[in-house]
Amino acid sequence: MIEAFEILFTASFWVAAIRIASPLIFATMGELICERAGVLNLGIEGIMVVGAFAGWLTVYMGGDLWFGVAVAALAGAAFGLLHATLTVPLGLSQHVVGIGITLLATSLTYFTYRIVLPEVTSPPRIEPFQPLPVPLLSDIPVVGPALFNQTPLTYLAFATVAVVAWVLYRTPLGLAVRAAGENPSAVEAQGISVNAVRMGAVMVGSALMAIGGAFLTMSAFNSFFFEMINGRGWICIALVVFGSWRPGKALLGAILFAAFDAYQVRLQQLTGGVVPYQLFLMMPFVLSILALVVMSRRAAYPKALMIPYQKGER
Repeated sequence: MIEAFEILFTASFWVAAIRIASPLIFATMGELICERAGVLNLGIEGIMVVGAFAGWLTVYMGGDLWFGVAVAALAGAAFGLLHATLTVPLGLSQHVVGIGITLLATSLTYFTYRIVLPEVTSPPRIEPFQPLPVPLLSDIPVVGPALFNQTPLTYLAFATVAVVAWVLYRTPLGLAVRAAGENPSAVEAQGISVNAVRMGAVMVGSALMAIGGAFLTMSAFNSFFFEMINGRGWICIALVVFGSWRPGKALLGAILFAAFDAYQVRLQQLTGGVVPYQLFLMMPFVLSILALVVMSRRAAYPKALMIPYQKGER
């Protein structure tokens, strides 16, 4: 029992938690932007798969790591454009389109993988991002290795939260995005196109989701396999609700879930197989559901979320 408690105070535990949280942070920020503008993007799971594959394939074909990140973002934005075109000006069901985007993106990735690498039985490896320690700060006990000895993409994930929060709450663009999800008629009254704001938000959000997927192949691991997303997209949708559609709270939710996930792995090792491992695997999801139930009761969702808007409507 004491050993299980001591895990929480080890540097390796928090290093793993922050690493696990990083792709969730990117994708959660992307989903949050979409929903703040009034669009529920259920294509997140497939978009993360595309981002993971596009970034990895770019590097495998000889591209630079950062170029791979850019390609992943562009691929995500392309699927975001498709999603936004169908749901915003055409007003189709956001649920149906989102599921369709996930199926299309996943299937297209599998097809492309087999076309490009027809004879490969195991995924080729690439040279991923390496940890980049911050001088002096990385030497701080526990906190230093966890926060200041990570790969560049982890630093970018935390910077993304700050940028998203600043844009949403400190800029006219952020005000337009939030108004598009709360009161789109007020946006139109200011002479701003609601469709343009929503479509732009979905594209930017989808690009961030794809970068979250690319993190897995280019920073956490060094190869691509189809099961690597493993439901992370759906978790990110829940994290947006957990965070009450606020970047800071969503960040804490992502770290909390990642800590649960890292903790269950160490508990498995501690028990030595006495307890069925399936119980540990489901622990982070059960705890996240409980936390979601508690937090969502007080959550104030965007009033125009999932409601199509046509110009001139009141």
